[in-house]
Amino acid sequence: MPNILIIGATRGLGASLAKQYSSIPSNTVYATARSTPGPSSPSPHASNIHWLNNIDLTDPTHATTLTTTLQNLQAPQIDTLIITAGYFGLESFDDPSWPAQLTMYTTSAIAIAPVFLVQALVKSSLLKSSDSSSTSTSGAKIILVSSEAGSITLRHPREGGGNYGHHASKAALNMVGRLLALDLQDRGIAVAILHPGFMRTEMTKGVGFDRFWDEGGAVSPDVAAESLRSWVDEEFDLEKSGQFWAPRGSVDIGTAEPVLGTEVAGQKGPLRLPW
Repeated sequence: MPNILIIGATRGLGASLAKQYSSIPSNTVYATARSTPGPSSPSPHASNIHWLNNIDLTDPTHATTLTTTLQNLQAPQIDTLIITAGYFGLESFDDPSWPAQLTMYTTSAIAIAPVFLVQALVKSSLLKSSDSSSTSTSGAKIILVSSEAGSITLRHPREGGGNYGHHASKAALNMVGRLLALDLQDRGIAVAILHPGFMRTEMTKGVGFDRFWDEGGAVSPDVAAESLRSWVDEEFDLEKSGQFWAPRGSVDIGTAEPVLGTEVAGQKGPLRLPW
């Protein structure tokens, strides 16, 4: 009976993941919301989903709040932790934004909160752990939802510069994931950094990227969630810990062809991405 904890489950990819995981009767899902009360159940039959309210990753005490809430619920150890909370503030070279960059690094907790959140869950024994004597994942799986935007290698004149805080904060999250993987390896806990794909969400629409949805192959959060969930449940193990992957391949990565080559461009299916 797998236990899944989803951080940032009220909209977009997080909401789709909560819906899909909770649709499996044998799963128990714990889903966080910044507000109280949490949203109505994402599935009409999801009696196995528990909303954890007032989990605000901008609050330095969020990790303690989360662990205390889980302990009060007498929650079992978590098998899969997915952190998918984020924020996108649009910028250009001519119009950089100090507040937006601060928000992307701190308020959205892209690269800061995961360290404190994971540390608190491990120290409180809420994340399943084991020794690392085998390559199979017998400990928990931690999924940090990042973006190909955080890859330095994939930056290319085809897409140009700008959006400094967005790209740099995702690159910082990628580094956090790599370091967490090293720290947690001996506990048998695997960490993956994932690009879920270009999605048709309110966040991408809010920065005007809806004009690229069709050309860029953007998919619904439900489709992206299904690809992510399948890869995590069926393919991810300790051998891939600390790596950067795109479960949907390179089909929505605009710089794939000039950077990775024509054979990789347009590839469907899991693809390991360069840092």
